[in-house]
Amino acid sequence: MVNKPWRIIPRPLLETILNNHANHHVVPQPLILHGPRGVGKTTLILERLMERWNEGVHVTGYVDLAESIESNHPKHGHSFPWASWSVCTPPRLSNVTCQLDNCLENMAYEGIKLGTISSSQIYKIMSKWHNLNHSVKQVLGGDLGVKGGRFDRLSGLKLWERAVFRLSVRGNVEERGEVLGVGEKGRSLCVEEGEYFKEAVAALRLAKEVIRVQQKWRGNAVRELNAKGGFSRSLANSATDWPCLLLELLSAASELDYFQPKLVINNIDVLKNAELTDDTMVRAPLYHDSLIWRIIALGANERILPVILLTSDSYYSYRAFMDFGFPDIFISRETFGWTPQEGKLHMVDDYFSPSEWNVIVEVLGPNPRHLFELYALKQSNYYQKIMEDRSSSFEDIVDAYLAYLQITVVNPAMDKALSLLQKFAIDARSGKISKDRLRFGAPWRHPPSASNSELLSQWAKLQLLDFVQSLVSTEFGINYLADCSLEILDDPSALALVEVGLLYAQREPSFVRPISRGIQRCLVRWFVQERLQMSIQSSLRYMWQRTIRGRSYRHLMLQVGYK
Repeated sequence: MVNKPWRIIPRPLLETILNNHANHHVVPQPLILHGPRGVGKTTLILERLMERWNEGVHVTGYVDLAESIESNHPKHGHSFPWASWSVCTPPRLSNVTCQLDNCLENMAYEGIKLGTISSSQIYKIMSKWHNLNHSVKQVLGGDLGVKGGRFDRLSGLKLWERAVFRLSVRGNVEERGEVLGVGEKGRSLCVEEGEYFKEAVAALRLAKEVIRVQQKWRGNAVRELNAKGGFSRSLANSATDWPCLLLELLSAASELDYFQPKLVINNIDVLKNAELTDDTMVRAPLYHDSLIWRIIALGANERILPVILLTSDSYYSYRAFMDFGFPDIFISRETFGWTPQEGKLHMVDDYFSPSEWNVIVEVLGPNPRHLFELYALKQSNYYQKIMEDRSSSFEDIVDAYLAYLQITVVNPAMDKALSLLQKFAIDARSGKISKDRLRFGAPWRHPPSASNSELLSQWAKLQLLDFVQSLVSTEFGINYLADCSLEILDDPSALALVEVGLLYAQREPSFVRPISRGIQRCLVRWFVQERLQMSIQSSLRYMWQRTIRGRSYRHLMLQVGYK
């Protein structure tokens, strides 16, 4: 049944797959490493590989897009959130994109230092995607204080060379030396090398300025797009012109056994949920989709440097593959952490006794983050005080940890899920939800009027209680691909719990399930607590909901013999 050990890719095999992908200088597809929260994708897998990916000819750009969330990131003295990043305060889109741009620019400067990126290569790629004449003239006539008319008869290449020359002359000598590492121990340049590198640095900065000028021309169109909430592929692509230009430039400059750049983007889902604070950029979902579309297109058409995307958002386990084309559009690697046997091998001898391990596996499961946090609690003064009482036992520590998860993780995430359900009801009443999701028989088909906030709150609570009850009935596992039954993906309650990070829609086997056994127990505690607190009138409404419109997903459980 569902509670059998989940199928995982063994860790050594997973690391071999990631290494094989990273050791190519160009590849046809990006790779997505995904899995539930707390299974060690960053701490147990990526951090062990990063040092190896920066040795010799390998240059790896690493971007953790969640670093901008100052209240929930270890860089700022906090711990990673258990629930989804969408529950946290979203970062500014401009901050997130700056992280990516700075990382790619630093990698490009590494290519310039090695002589694999030149001014002519930058011009070649720029001229392939952009009409340069007018924008280069504006750079020449504006920033450099020269009237644009005198350059009207020059060809595009001559204009480019003239602008590069002007920028290289104007450039700060100390700044160029810092970029190219001049002055470091054992690092010196002859005159010819210095001029070559100076020209390449100026060309890269000219390319950035040209793209900035062209984005200003589209400013009014972007503001109108944001106001209307529509979609424009050309405007979305214009927002990602600079990072995608750098990706194409680095991919073209990649050379086996000499310069092999690669890019790792952690928490790519943060980009999709970032907050737009001004109208100079398109909305975050458009930026996110455009970036990934263009990465896919570059890999399919010309090959791209190895790109590895890490995420705990289960959108990338199945739905992203459908949204971006077909099931094999990405290379997908899914990890569910340790099995009980692997966890025992890693943790029991040094950290827990066999009897303690049996309790942990039964109550929390072998999730690495649960184990690390529980061990930290075991080392605390609180544990010593509890164990001084002869009537206390290790089970009391586990119960205290579950209470911590309940209060700090699950309850706030359920409140966020309730607000998402209320938003769904408002959208359904205003006609923003397609009729396919509101078909006859759907338990969520009749939301209340959006004007009555109390009724909205009651309706959302009933929907969430109904869904959790149905999830309990299916033994906490719903097979959304069994018999091609995808109706679970229309359920706003299921999608809300997936979005807040308490459920994970894994790809193989195709289950929607809690991210760990500990979170599963907290979900049940939330359900029991809400039922106990319900008034008689609310209980009658709940019983009516379960009897007349209630969900039943038992037919989507894993059947015996299913493969």
